[in-house]
Amino acid sequence: MSDSVARTLLDPDFLIALLVGIAVFATIFTLLPVSSGDTLKSRMRSVALERDELRAKQRARLAAEAERRRKGLREQDGGSIRTIVDRLDLKRALADEATVNKLRMAGFRGQNPLTKLLFFRLMLPFVGAAIAIFYVFVLNSLDGQPLFMKVFVCILGAYAGFYAPVLYVNNRASKRKVSIQKAWPDALDLMLICVESGMSVEAALRRVAEEIGSQSVELAEEFVLTNAELSFLQERRQAYENLANRTGLESVKSVSQALIQAERYGTPVSHALRVLANESRDARMTAAEKKAAALPPKLTVPMILFFLPVLFAVILGPAIIQLQSNGIAN
Repeated sequence: MSDSVARTLLDPDFLIALLVGIAVFATIFTLLPVSSGDTLKSRMRSVALERDELRAKQRARLAAEAERRRKGLREQDGGSIRTIVDRLDLKRALADEATVNKLRMAGFRGQNPLTKLLFFRLMLPFVGAAIAIFYVFVLNSLDGQPLFMKVFVCILGAYAGFYAPVLYVNNRASKRKVSIQKAWPDALDLMLICVESGMSVEAALRRVAEEIGSQSVELAEEFVLTNAELSFLQERRQAYENLANRTGLESVKSVSQALIQAERYGTPVSHALRVLANESRDARMTAAEKKAAALPPKLTVPMILFFLPVLFAVILGPAIIQLQSNGIAN
């Protein structure tokens, strides 16, 4: 048995076949990385084509939505509001850069909200004055008051109508800032996780917008809009600056500056996001501690007015009743 195995191993034909098999295996193993490289290039090419296709679809969707909104506004008011505003030149008289920024902070973008704001600031003073005149002179609610007081109330009605749209926009902007401020630390944490996992800034913004929408719709809307601006604006810096201007928050401005510096100098984004996320979380904790520290002074007056009288009545009530019953018995 061992002799036959030895003869087989020493057979020249067997040795030649073994060497040929080893050479074929080595050739296949050597050419394998070349084929995998071609597969990688094809996959990267398909990913790039898919990204361009998604970007083109997003641009087309935004253009269609903008056109639909413009058509809807034209069908709604027939251009009468814009005609009145342009004819009276209300933009020069009542609007400035601060008004436009406040509208953006409130979530109103474009020229149509500004036109409506100016139109309402023109018409509501007459409405407020008419309501005040009806209340004062028709219903005689201020009967017995001098004429000067009645005229002053009418002027106050007109003044309230003139500033009512501004108060509405300010209130809307304040509520929107509070909603974004509450969800911003969590959004930074999610963005940090996405960036550290290897995702790009656009993909991270899109992913965070999907996740943070249940907590703050306003912040998700801002992330989606920033992602769209990153796709079609010539300078990415402008998209980050627009995000900071639309929110009006210092924490968002800090993150925008960090992203701009990362784009310009090539610094790592994850480190800056980690630091800013910790700062935002500490700021939220500081605000909560500040509210908790201000709670005892605010509770002092309610306790004096409502809690202490009840406590005195519960403690002294039985003693007073007992003294009155003893006096009647005696």
